[in-house]
Amino acid sequence: MKNQYNKIRKCVGSAVAMLLSSILLSSTLLTVTSCTEQKSNLVEFVEDNTLSTPNDTVYSLLGIMSKMQVIADRTVLLGEIRADLTSLTAESNLKLQELANFTAGTSNPYNVMSDYYAIIQNCNYFLANADLDLVKRGVRVFEKEYAAIKGYRAWTYMQLALIYGAVPFYTEPLLTEKDADPARFPKYDINQMANFFIADLAPYIDTDFPSYGVMGPFDSRKFYIPIRLLLGDFCLWSGRYREAAQYYHDYLIKKNDTHPTGLTSAQWRDEHFESCTRIPASIYNSTDEVITAIPMEVEEFDGTISYLDDVFESTDDNNYYFQAGASRAYSELSRSQRYALVYTSDPVSMKRDTISPSDTIVFPNENYRGDLRLISNYTTATLISSSNNYSTLYQEFAKCTYDFVTIYRLQTVYLRYAEALNRAGYPEAAFFVLKYGLCNDYMDRYMSATERAAAGELINFSGYVFLPTNTQGIHSRGSGEANADTTYVIPELPTKADSILYVEDKICDEMALETVGEGLRFYDLMRIALRRGDPTFLARKVAGRDGSDNFNNDLFRILTDKSKWYLPY
Repeated sequence: MKNQYNKIRKCVGSAVAMLLSSILLSSTLLTVTSCTEQKSNLVEFVEDNTLSTPNDTVYSLLGIMSKMQVIADRTVLLGEIRADLTSLTAESNLKLQELANFTAGTSNPYNVMSDYYAIIQNCNYFLANADLDLVKRGVRVFEKEYAAIKGYRAWTYMQLALIYGAVPFYTEPLLTEKDADPARFPKYDINQMANFFIADLAPYIDTDFPSYGVMGPFDSRKFYIPIRLLLGDFCLWSGRYREAAQYYHDYLIKKNDTHPTGLTSAQWRDEHFESCTRIPASIYNSTDEVITAIPMEVEEFDGTISYLDDVFESTDDNNYYFQAGASRAYSELSRSQRYALVYTSDPVSMKRDTISPSDTIVFPNENYRGDLRLISNYTTATLISSSNNYSTLYQEFAKCTYDFVTIYRLQTVYLRYAEALNRAGYPEAAFFVLKYGLCNDYMDRYMSATERAAAGELINFSGYVFLPTNTQGIHSRGSGEANADTTYVIPELPTKADSILYVEDKICDEMALETVGEGLRFYDLMRIALRRGDPTFLARKVAGRDGSDNFNNDLFRILTDKSKWYLPY
């Protein structure tokens, strides 16, 4: 796969690509070139070149995808390095250390706001100029691309709000330097963006994705962001929890495109706890689990490549000196989980027992204790190096891949669905997502009639599609058969509000165990802290990344100020 876009490029002439890219990539909010000289030529070019052919749609999408590539690695690093699950090594570069220490300034290469506005400018140009009335063979030529590009714009604005707080907001293409004066625009935070984009995206909720065939490991439709998930996310951030749960639910059960959890898990093979199976890297990066990915080039000659492997893994380029790995906080959380194994203790009576590894078991290393997703994600080994230039400690990270960067994965959708259900007032149903998985067989046996009736359509799953043979609780991905663990329950608490807080803490832990390294963690902590009106929730987690006995009081004090959560610009 030398170039992700070869198949598309063969469909259209290079002259069109050069012509269209020259206008689409010419200006952004913060980087617009020469004022009056450019104005007349630019306006004349735009007026004479509306988007009115299928070739236009292809190359518009290519221009936007190329800009998405620029922010792909950054999306992961900003959400991961600043959170609690990842610690930097002594070999990490100074700019990553600035992110981790919350001292990054405007000169930090991971803090380039204009890269996001370049995407938005491309999207605005297309949305303003595409001829939506153009019909060929009874089909609106631009409709699928129009919806996909609306999704790109909404997602990019969401990233800006999460990274910078409140940012200049505009929806028209900027054609002159005067147009691009940031003072002209209101500043929107995540709540204001949610109000805009929930209305903006809703009409396209059932519009199909464009497809240009298989590109790299995926069908090209994997490169677009499902509108329902964007709507769910905006509702989740803005406190519209029942709506968020409905959007996530409807995505999972969509007709002819259903999404059961699957049964993939890391497991001990028998009751002796001597050998286990990991979750293969191919599962995290499979078509079953990846919902949306940003395609990357494999060679620098072809465009933008990903360097995440040089951060999280030992490579020849970094002489095996990886820059980031599992934090002590993540390891402590993982080890604190109770693994539940159900086995037949008596072959005559076929009696079934549930056990967990005892505290006296000696594992290859302590990371095997508790939840097994830690050892599925991070694999380390000590090597005998033939060169003094190479590190003897070698690390692989299962979620690193060279040809795409994942931004939506199936298990993440289930966790956000659980988060929304819980805050909508259904903690039992939310906990069900973690312990059992929502299928009728489990709900018939284990869910109270009161909760089931109250949640209603929000937990309605087809008994013909969502089955025990394809559905499990997310906690079972690494902690054994969570459905049989009698200690993994919601305890009796004084009020329903207490139960909601308890379940939210469990969901937060499960997000850590399941999505570590995917760039989501800092924003998950931010969302919960903002919802609770408690900045110390985030501050305490991040300041404790180096372990319970090494709390960073200085970092805690910094992060109790919410303004420090955002990058300066």
